[in-house]
Amino acid sequence: MEDEDYLDSIYNMIRGELINAEYAVAATGDNFAEMFAQMDDAYMQARAADVRDISERLVAVLCGTGTDMHALGEPVILMADDLAPSETVQMDKSKILSFVTRHGSSNSHTAILARTMNIPAVIGIDIREEWAGKTAIVDGYTGTVIIDPDETTLEKMSAKMRDDERKQQLLRELRGKETITGSGKKIHLYANIGGVSDVAQVLQNDGEGIGLFRSEFLYLESDTFPTEEEQFKAYKMVAQNMAGKKVVVRTLDIGADKQVDYFNLEKEDNPAMGYRAIRICLDRQEIFRTQLRALLRASAFGNISIMFPMIISVQEVLESKRILEEVKTELREQNIPYKDVEVGIMIETPAAVWISEELAKEVDFFSIGTNDLTQYTLAIDRQNPKLDSIYDPHHPAVLRSIRMVIENGHRGGAWVGICGELGADTSLTETFVEMGIDELSVSPSFILPVREAVRNLR
Repeated sequence: MEDEDYLDSIYNMIRGELINAEYAVAATGDNFAEMFAQMDDAYMQARAADVRDISERLVAVLCGTGTDMHALGEPVILMADDLAPSETVQMDKSKILSFVTRHGSSNSHTAILARTMNIPAVIGIDIREEWAGKTAIVDGYTGTVIIDPDETTLEKMSAKMRDDERKQQLLRELRGKETITGSGKKIHLYANIGGVSDVAQVLQNDGEGIGLFRSEFLYLESDTFPTEEEQFKAYKMVAQNMAGKKVVVRTLDIGADKQVDYFNLEKEDNPAMGYRAIRICLDRQEIFRTQLRALLRASAFGNISIMFPMIISVQEVLESKRILEEVKTELREQNIPYKDVEVGIMIETPAAVWISEELAKEVDFFSIGTNDLTQYTLAIDRQNPKLDSIYDPHHPAVLRSIRMVIENGHRGGAWVGICGELGADTSLTETFVEMGIDELSVSPSFILPVREAVRNLR
């Protein structure tokens, strides 16, 4: 929106061709998006979707229609070139039956959010404009989209839906039961959430707590830095709604594919390994301190734990804890109540794996982020759909890393959980239990299937 070439193109079209602003913005957006798409660099190619996104939103403002996400009249299947995490999290879930995108990866944050929201999603489909307004079926299990299904297909898929609902009903009978193996090993089964509204799904699926509250979505949903009071209210509401159950809040994890305009982050050649997460927080401490104050204040109303992401050194943990202690001192001096909270870290990098025994001595718990751990261990960009076939979270190197972290964590006195997508993979549940995992945190819709898998173990 501040790029002179982009603006000059719009102004020149309006003045030179005597066309309206809406058309000029749409045409410029298409031209610039095509220019990015033709670049050799994969990161720059991916920016084509950003250009289209901004252009479409600007056209909506000029037309006075606002953002389509908030203007849906009835439940629909949403089809798009791509969806940014910020768009996905702002969707009215009651109006989205499923979504289908032309671009993106099954391991992207948008796909992960779809699973958290329990919305079927199919990624990488050649969408056609003539599909708009037609009846369609999206099968999230097989990754297929059926346009204008005939009566036979409609009945077959309706039967599949009914069968799925019967399975869900059987799983719901596990509500209120312990997540415990036949031999008596108790596993804490928590949920991953992206915002306050997801708590309802956690409670509906009988989550025993929240193992990952992705706090960055408070920033993605805002047009400016959320204030301490705004954050406090959100954390407090989640803590109160969970009624004493554990709520692990991951501190700000902005960067890589989760970009926020008002942070004014410079473009990077390799953002996944760049200026992100704890690196931003330790560098821009005013942002970090505001969040920590809000979290500590909210801790007085429930059972909150604080978790630092993207840790690669003991020094980062010590510096984060030092700032946390300074914030506690400020609150005490101001007579603002808070509770002592558990402090943990994400294990997402090979560096953290290899020094996990030393790290365990400084924290109360580890949470293994298997999405990024797989990415960094295998040197595979999980946002790149061309690499989906070799992005293998079952790789021996990943599983050995998980085992090492569990053993070193316990040796150092920390409990260990998994909050990445791999925690919901029931083909590995027995392996994780055998490794000695203490906690699994999964998307709300996976809580009962994982509970069933644990209870079936001997």
